[in-house]
Amino acid sequence: MKLGLQVPYFSWPDAPASIGPTLAQIAKDAEAAGMSSLWLMDHFFQIEMVGPPELEMLEGYTALAFVAAQTKTLQLGTLVTGVTYRHPGVLLKTATTLDVLSEGRAWLGIGAAWNEEEHLGLGVPYPSLKERFERLEETLQIAHQMRSGDETAYHGMHYQLARPLNSPLPLSKPHLPIMVGGSGEKKTLRMVAQYADACNIFDFGPEGVKAKYDVLDGHCEKLGRDPDEIQRTVITRIALSRDGGEDALGEPTMTVAHAADKLGALAEIGTQAVYFGMANAHESGAFELVEELVAEVKDP
Repeated sequence: MKLGLQVPYFSWPDAPASIGPTLAQIAKDAEAAGMSSLWLMDHFFQIEMVGPPELEMLEGYTALAFVAAQTKTLQLGTLVTGVTYRHPGVLLKTATTLDVLSEGRAWLGIGAAWNEEEHLGLGVPYPSLKERFERLEETLQIAHQMRSGDETAYHGMHYQLARPLNSPLPLSKPHLPIMVGGSGEKKTLRMVAQYADACNIFDFGPEGVKAKYDVLDGHCEKLGRDPDEIQRTVITRIALSRDGGEDALGEPTMTVAHAADKLGALAEIGTQAVYFGMANAHESGAFELVEELVAEVKDP
């Protein structure tokens, strides 16, 4: 199993001046610990599950480009971009630029978008859920064209591209990988089966995650898609400590052995990668236990 780091929080001591150096060090530490990827939320305001909207929030692709310059092996992506944030042609140019400059390490992570507050705050149109899913499907179709170099005009219900030219093309082989985030069984997982190279599911526990994988398999069967072509990933929370007590905020932590058991249960149901955030990622020595966990997961 591969482990990736999600960074959802930037309000570190002495922010905003400290954000650049701290993010650079976190990325370097994650890479040195053997983590395979680093993911940023693509939001304009901080989300309510993490903190108030006034907390610092970086624009995702600019921040990923910065991280790319600090690292050599980490795969990089947003977990995930709301389809409403950027015109699909611009989004594909942006993700492709990251892929070229990182020498083939980018992912296109995308979903239907949900945070109405930041849309209204910055004047970004926030259509109905039905329309957002329509736009998501059209964006995925455009992504398939542009990542392959197909310049055929695209005429959709919401988007019209006279010439979806994408030069240079991504360096990732066989193509720029697409991850669709979300667990909706009727629309989201069907789009995963039809268009994506990976899904990303919330951690509902092994039984809950397995149920989502089963739905995905059903969609693959109907569409004639080999389900083994789709990487199965989960986003969760893992806070590590030597004794498994509580962190500075009073939140429960787990030992490396406990975390390895948790990850092992997800691996048994077919999960190939798990992404998690760390509240103490900015602290010195925070990745020592992560390195142990990576070794345990690779060689249980």
